[in-house]
Amino acid sequence: MPTWLMLLIAAACGLIVANLYYVQPLVGPIREALGLPAGAAGLLVTLTQIGYCAGLLLVVPLGDLLENRRLVLALVGLLVLALVAAPFVPLLAHPAPVFLACALLIGFGAVAVQVLVPYASHMAPEHVRGRVVGNVVSGLMFGIMLARPVASFVTHMWSWQAVYWLSAVLMVGLALVLRVLLPPRRPHSALAYPALLASMRGLVRDLPVLRRRAIYQAGMFGAFSVFWTVTPLLLASPAYGMNQRDIAWFALAGVAGAIAAPISGRVADRGWTRPATAFCMALGLLSFVPTLHAAAGGTTNLCLLVAAAVALDFAVSGNLVLGQRAIYALGAEVRGRVNGLYMATFFLGGATGSALGAWSFAHGGWQAACAVGMGLIGAVLLVFLTERRA
Repeated sequence: MPTWLMLLIAAACGLIVANLYYVQPLVGPIREALGLPAGAAGLLVTLTQIGYCAGLLLVVPLGDLLENRRLVLALVGLLVLALVAAPFVPLLAHPAPVFLACALLIGFGAVAVQVLVPYASHMAPEHVRGRVVGNVVSGLMFGIMLARPVASFVTHMWSWQAVYWLSAVLMVGLALVLRVLLPPRRPHSALAYPALLASMRGLVRDLPVLRRRAIYQAGMFGAFSVFWTVTPLLLASPAYGMNQRDIAWFALAGVAGAIAAPISGRVADRGWTRPATAFCMALGLLSFVPTLHAAAGGTTNLCLLVAAAVALDFAVSGNLVLGQRAIYALGAEVRGRVNGLYMATFFLGGATGSALGAWSFAHGGWQAACAVGMGLIGAVLLVFLTERRA
């Protein structure tokens, strides 16, 4: 794979996937604009992730059947339509259901990124596949982690609606670039679309590596979603009294965790996936511990929250690449489908984490949300301990 193509795919992944995360620091102002109750605020994040999961199961497998560039461009086009519509929704008489539908479509269109990641894997030789996937996923992780501070900064300067309009412009520009520079890739599959979808059940049944890696990342990403759904609400509370700009600076600290992706790719290429997985899970679990009293406010607790954000983001992005390297080794002919199943499973974990995080914070405060995050990682750590050595 040429370096310029790898960088293009990494940048495209970051720009597209950011659309899933712009909403996280904006839950407060969007909830107020829509008239949603506090306990239902997590639906803004949850519906986006559910749309993403639906796309992973229904659209990403088409990467094994259809020309990949055309599929990516169609998904980006759908994403643009949803981004343009969302800011106008509060003008309606009953805005909440319509905005949640837009959130669902934004998640559905953003699955273009999961057509691009297996595309990069196809273009890379086996001995450096982990490195290439790690570099592409590092672009994806930078998009995830920069989305929150960018959304907060733009909202502070203009409005939350401007976040969606600016992203729509970026997506149009990106589509034009990909149309010109992305080489076409035509898979060779004799399966029709219904048979392609039906085959996914057999993949889940017959590939224990896929099942395990998906479950591991579901717990990790669920905890990640708990933390990043609830933390902006805590920072905006009287204990810290932060505005959107301050929350943006906090979220920017989490970007440091993205360095785990290329590191994990190289570790996986060396065959050290098992100990690296244990390290990521332990780090993610322990990252919550110093923050248990963060609801009290103060400089010390704020510093502990920053450290926890970096550690948790490092653990989640590292475990993501370890899992992708493992499932991509299962065969080029099923790569789109196993990637869709893997991502759908752990994004369901993320959607669950967002909903449980907002609910637990509304009813039990910060410590209840921490307990949910730690419980999700602890559960998959127990599953990991049952894994037998190859």
